[in-house]
Amino acid sequence: MQLKPFKLERYFAQYEFSAPYLLSPSDCEPLTIPELISFASDERRQQWETLWLGYTESQGHPELLSLISDLYTQITPQQVMTAVPEEGIFIAMNTLVNAGEHMIVMHPGYQSLYEIAEGRGVEVSFWQPSSQWRFDPDALETLRQDNTCMLVVNTPHNPTGAHFTAEEWETIIAFAQKHDLWLFADEMYRYSEYDDNDRLVVACDAYEKAISLSGLSKSFALPGLRVGWLATQHQEAFKRFAMFKDYTTICGSAPSEMLAIIALEAKSAILERNLAIISDNLSVLDDFFQTHDKHFKWIRPKAGTITFVDYLGDESIQELADNLVESEGLMILPASVYDYQGNYFRLGFGRRNMPEALQLLGDYLTEK
Repeated sequence: MQLKPFKLERYFAQYEFSAPYLLSPSDCEPLTIPELISFASDERRQQWETLWLGYTESQGHPELLSLISDLYTQITPQQVMTAVPEEGIFIAMNTLVNAGEHMIVMHPGYQSLYEIAEGRGVEVSFWQPSSQWRFDPDALETLRQDNTCMLVVNTPHNPTGAHFTAEEWETIIAFAQKHDLWLFADEMYRYSEYDDNDRLVVACDAYEKAISLSGLSKSFALPGLRVGWLATQHQEAFKRFAMFKDYTTICGSAPSEMLAIIALEAKSAILERNLAIISDNLSVLDDFFQTHDKHFKWIRPKAGTITFVDYLGDESIQELADNLVESEGLMILPASVYDYQGNYFRLGFGRRNMPEALQLLGDYLTEK
């Protein structure tokens, strides 16, 4: 398998831990160990403090699998496999698609959602959005080929902040069913909808050949746990996943699994905390983009922690990104890391210090 450099991750590797300010993180404000443990029952706290640091069950801790399955309506604990989120993508793309086949993927998007398949000889067609960041489901028929085997979707969407309506989602699922396609749904940003009415039916609940990728990195503010999972009703796909995992991580981290159990048992409190941060930051963004309307154009998202902003200045977005990190210590993600044309950059608004980072951007533009 020949894989190209993962541009977004290489960019983060260069600046994430050296730049004092980040304006492009995709997660919510990460919890600390004391904050997370404060949600634990006495029994869980005791389990945490006496945790045995041996190997764990390959599929995942039984109590963790049970809590994950509770997030779905058609999924049992036996139909869930824990994995590092990126690992989940790697496993699925190595077991469900083959050289000579074709897949459709939303673009711009997280590179591994298509790069791994391309590296294995799969032909990829990009499903592109309109200028309003709407992905038209009617375009799928024009992209489909006789050898199309998979449709890859991500909603709420990274990096645009787009989110399907219920009607659009029904059309997408019907398209996959009609053509007997695998439907790989990256649902990492689920539960970050600003209105619960905008939350969609989970892909793996709606369609047998759907695979849902989710985890605790984004909406649950726990990226450092590296806990994600794959869920599907399809028995053969699940068997393939389990066999392939024997060649990746084999099993999860015992401390991470116990902390994940505590997090899922405190789901309501954690999500409420994170949505409050998102809501406050969106209000700041509303004011900022109204003040700087000559510099930026943005589409206010309905869900998620990120948005794709169009920079209207004279310099390229790469030049702006370089100048900001060099002069202000402020990192932004230019569209080039998504192989996407235009003067766009990803802006993340899930962290508490976003207003401070945003102020640096505003001051830079004012002083130019």
